[in-house]
Amino acid sequence: MAGQGGPVGEGPEIFAEGEDFSSGKTAIRIASVAALGGLLFGYDSAVINGAVDSIQEDFGIGNAELGFAVASALLGAAAGAMTAGRIADKIGRIAVMKIAAVLFLISAFGTGFAHEVWTVVLFRIVGGIGVGVASVIAPAYIAETSPPGIRGRLGSLQQLAIVSGIFASFAINYLLQWLAGGPNEPLWLGLDAWRWMFLAMAVPAVLYGALAFTIPESPRYLVATHKIPEARRVLTRLLGQKNLEITISRIQETLEREDKPSWRDMKKPTGGIYGIVWVGLGLSIFQQFVGINVIFYYSNVLWQAVGFSADDSAIFTVITSVINVLTTLIAIALIDKIGRKPLLLIGSTGMAVTLVTMAVIFGQATLNADGTPSLPGASGTIALIAANLFVVAFGMSWGPVVWVLLGEMFPNRIRAAALGLAAAGQWAANWLITVTFPGLREHLGLAYGFYGLCAVLSGLFVWRWVMETKGVSLEDMHGEILQQDKTAAG
Repeated sequence: MAGQGGPVGEGPEIFAEGEDFSSGKTAIRIASVAALGGLLFGYDSAVINGAVDSIQEDFGIGNAELGFAVASALLGAAAGAMTAGRIADKIGRIAVMKIAAVLFLISAFGTGFAHEVWTVVLFRIVGGIGVGVASVIAPAYIAETSPPGIRGRLGSLQQLAIVSGIFASFAINYLLQWLAGGPNEPLWLGLDAWRWMFLAMAVPAVLYGALAFTIPESPRYLVATHKIPEARRVLTRLLGQKNLEITISRIQETLEREDKPSWRDMKKPTGGIYGIVWVGLGLSIFQQFVGINVIFYYSNVLWQAVGFSADDSAIFTVITSVINVLTTLIAIALIDKIGRKPLLLIGSTGMAVTLVTMAVIFGQATLNADGTPSLPGASGTIALIAANLFVVAFGMSWGPVVWVLLGEMFPNRIRAAALGLAAAGQWAANWLITVTFPGLREHLGLAYGFYGLCAVLSGLFVWRWVMETKGVSLEDMHGEILQQDKTAAG
């Protein structure tokens, strides 16, 4: 079967003899490789930041076309997310990772050598499909191969990889821009620096594809496709021999079916969609509606607009991405100790306060002759501090925790389809926020006010609808969710 990458569990790089299962070393190594998809996810999503002005200048396009070019990858991401789950149920999690790596590689070369804006759009969509696929397959695979006690920390590796990818893209963009003397200046082989920003993505794409051959297939996928001996070998290496047959039996019970996986799985036998599917979709939409990607896609342009130089803006962007990485480490340390729900509530509060602060500052800004905002005195510095504190609040909560929840909160039977729908909703929301921002450059107070309102609503949503999943096995959650739906129906 495609996707197994050879006999499951073979090779010293996967499962060393005498490995300490209780420490979770095997699960950590496997999750780290799977999370590399997040590194490409982050790199591909943020690399456009350093090329925004150059693309507009080289191809002579207006703000509307620029917004579409920047957001085009998100359309592909939504499509990739919608289809990834169903494909993964058919050919396996590992095969889908390899497909994503190929898509990233094609996008890197296609965008780097593009000679018109619509070629940029086309290959950004191709890369976006890879991003969408990676956004679904990594959290699902990690949740399915992680012991319950450390599943939150391992699931957070996805977000750590994403923010590391964002940092890498910003740092590489800055280095290439510095070497060339500007993003639109020629660097090597007669190609402008902004083109090398995209071409550099080929390196992690090849690495991700190669490492995908070194990890085993998900044991829950193997059980679903009746490969019980292979599933037993993988589970033994991940969890040890204790209660192995009970674990396999419980997985079989939650996957029991006579038909093939489909979107219909998300419908309850009594009619309507399972409530947990709506909760996942809501988490995804709120994660994007707080405006986090405005900071990462447009930060260079934003800080230049309020008076910082191009070089200073690029440095501030790198600093912001470092803060994002460090705060994700806080989430990894806390998520299996204090739980998912408390972190989300803390994050919503911090995001609301910082976004409202930015809304007030930009709402009082004066406009220059070219329509860009002007923040005199200390206002620009306060806005910069507030933006970075917003990233802190997001990075320690909604950034990693949503991906952890999406990977673990759905029952085995509907995980791939429900996660695909939730991730597609996330990318659609991301696209809407990204494509509308260029037109709001003259109304930043209004934009940040809307993001702040969404942060407040996100906290209320979590308080009312999100179930704590800390330390609960995937199979136990299956029963709890079904019971919740029965109670709600009654």
